[in-house]
This record gives sequence, C-alpha cells and structure tokens, in this order.
Amino acid sequence: MTDTQDLSILEAMRDPANKADPYPFYKSLLEKGALLRLPFGAYALTRHADCFNVLRDARFSSSDEHKDGYENIGEMIKQLGYEDLLGLMTRIMLFADPPDHTRLRRLVSKAFTPKAIEAMRPRIASIVDDILDDVDVRGEIEVVDDLAFKLPVTVISEMLGVPMDDHEHLRSLTAVAVAALDPSDNFEMLLPAAEGLRAMRTYFDELVEKRRGDLGDDLLSAMIAAEDEGDRLSHDELLDTMLLLFAAGHETTVNLISGGMLNLLTHPAELERLVADPSLITTTVEELLRFGPPVQFTARTTTTEVELCGQTMPKGTELVVMLAAANRDPSVFPDPDALDIGREDNRHLSFGGGIHLCLGAPLARVEAQEAIGRLVRRFPGLRLVDSQVEWKPTTTIRGPARLPLTW
Repeated sequence: MTDTQDLSILEAMRDPANKADPYPFYKSLLEKGALLRLPFGAYALTRHADCFNVLRDARFSSSDEHKDGYENIGEMIKQLGYEDLLGLMTRIMLFADPPDHTRLRRLVSKAFTPKAIEAMRPRIASIVDDILDDVDVRGEIEVVDDLAFKLPVTVISEMLGVPMDDHEHLRSLTAVAVAALDPSDNFEMLLPAAEGLRAMRTYFDELVEKRRGDLGDDLLSAMIAAEDEGDRLSHDELLDTMLLLFAAGHETTVNLISGGMLNLLTHPAELERLVADPSLITTTVEELLRFGPPVQFTARTTTTEVELCGQTMPKGTELVVMLAAANRDPSVFPDPDALDIGREDNRHLSFGGGIHLCLGAPLARVEAQEAIGRLVRRFPGLRLVDSQVEWKPTTTIRGPARLPLTW
C-alpha cells in the first residue's frame, strides 16, 4: 500500500489531458500498488481480484450513510437548500442496502432479465435500421446524437412510458445530473448536478400524476400499482427508481456505443475483422466493455472494520474501485492494452458486481450488439471525419461528446 496521501490521483482523474487517453495513468496506478491512499482517509483500489471481491462483499456498501462524516455531509446539503435530495444518497437503488435494495430491485428486475430483453431484440433492431435508413440518405452519421443516444433513449422510454417529445429535455437534465457521480472534494462543484436531479424528480412526479388515470402495460404503470399497494413502494422510491432507470437506461449505453465505435475505428484491423465475420459481435461488445468501460470507477464504504490488501480499514472508510484499471490488469488479461474482439475469457468488471451488478446489463449488451453490428455491416467503409475527438466533461462516465463519421 502507498502510505502517502496522493492528491495527484484525484487531480489526474479530473485532468482534461487524461480525457483522450486515461489508460497510461491507470497503468501507472496498477504498477504503483493494489491499494493507494487518497486524501481525506479514502483509498483507490486498482487490481482486478481485489475489485472483484470488494464488489461482492456485503461489508462494502455503496450507501453514503456509512461514510465517516456522513452527518456533516447531510448538514451541508441541508444548508445549501437541497434537503429534498438528501434521501437519494441512501434511498435510490444504486446506493441502497438490503433489505430495501432487494425489495426495490425485485419490483423491476423481471423487465430486465436476459429472456425479456432477448424478446425485445427485433424491436431494437428495427429502431437501428430506421436510424441507419435516415443517415444513409445524408452520407454521414454523428454517432452520439443519431444512434448512440437515440436508440437506448427510445427503448427505455418505451419500457417506462416516457413520451418521445420529452427526450431532449430529459437528456439535458441527465447530462448535468451524472456529474454527481464524479469524485470531488468540493461539494459546491456538484450543485448544478443537484439542480439536474431535482428537475428530473419534478418531471417524473408530474408524469406519474398524469399516468395515474391512464395506466398501461409499461413499467411506470406497474410501479404506480406497486406504490398503490402501500408497503411495496413509497412515492419517493417511485420517483427515484424512475429517475435511475431512465438515466442509467441510456446514459451508459450511449457511451458504450459511441466509445466502442471509436475504439474500433482506431483499431482498423479489428474493425475489418468484425466486418469480415459478423458472428464476432458478441465477443466484440464484451471486449469493448473491457477496453473502454463507460463507467470508469465506482465507490464503496466499509460498514465494519475490514482487512484489505494487508491494511486495516476502519468502519466508514471510502474506497474508489478503479474498474477501468482492473480491466487492464495483466494478471487477468493477456496483452491487456490490446483490443482483441475475439477475446474469449473476458472477466471484465464494467457492469460492477454483487448485489449492485448492473440491472440493465442484458439490455446494454443487446443494444450495443445491434447498433454496432448493424452499423458496420451497413457501412463497412466507415471512417472518422475528425481525428481530434471531443470528450464529455464527466470523469466517472466517459465517452465522446460527438463522433461524426462518413463512408
């Protein structure tokens, strides 16, 4: 373990120079040690085996309420006027512990099983084909707006019952809100994200009220029915779950599709390999998830004293689990910095693990398979319009801001 407080790690996470390629930085972390001390008593966990185990260990929680000094954080939030959002830190499924997490996940999990998602594949393929028909006429595609956003937001909106006309409004709010996931030692930097979260909850509150008198067969109607049963879902939980499913249901997949296409285009031999053998699309998507995960890291907090990497972690210690670094661990992945779309033994951590294993993983996989597979088959001569790629400003969520291609 590195026993000096390393401000440079936090600074590097936020450094715009690392947006284009953070992987040399992650490689340096792997070489530096398995457990790296950060300021304020936190630690960064870098290696695959340790990240894998922590994500599956109930002694490490994703809820902020276990964090040392949580009461002070809560008081600061109240003083800044965001008391209405305080419950998000423990109530939303992403951050909840059992038994609440178990109850909330069970209410929506049937809609996201591999079997349920596979039944949606023809509809997903149809949406992709319609998009590609439109861009074929233009002779170019801006992958982020035209495909990577439009596909998953259409699918999750149909699942949840969100009107198509509201997509752009919700997209702008989501883009602001996800900044709340970025590591920061300056809480005020997160205030715009708090405003985005508040606006999203207000939107879903109004949508719920509209839907009550006209229930359908969508997931929102099912959750309203669960709320009406009283002990299954509170109104706050309903709003928080809608917010999470909509945001997570498209934001990370946007970056998987656009970032995945960028990585294929910058590795032309692998792109040609996929064009020549479309059956490789399943392993291609898994390798794109490993090579450039949309979620670069996540956080856990110890709920009791724990021994980790030879170090005693007191209760309330925060860990930054470096998923993207673990995905390049040479002890698990041969030639980890090479993109190999045929890689078979691909134990990447891009969907997390344990009870918080990404609920939407089956959906993200199918959407990426159909979007990327159909795009490269339809336009085998794809090429970048501009070699200089603009990246989104967020740190935890990574992906191109724009990706114009032609053929």
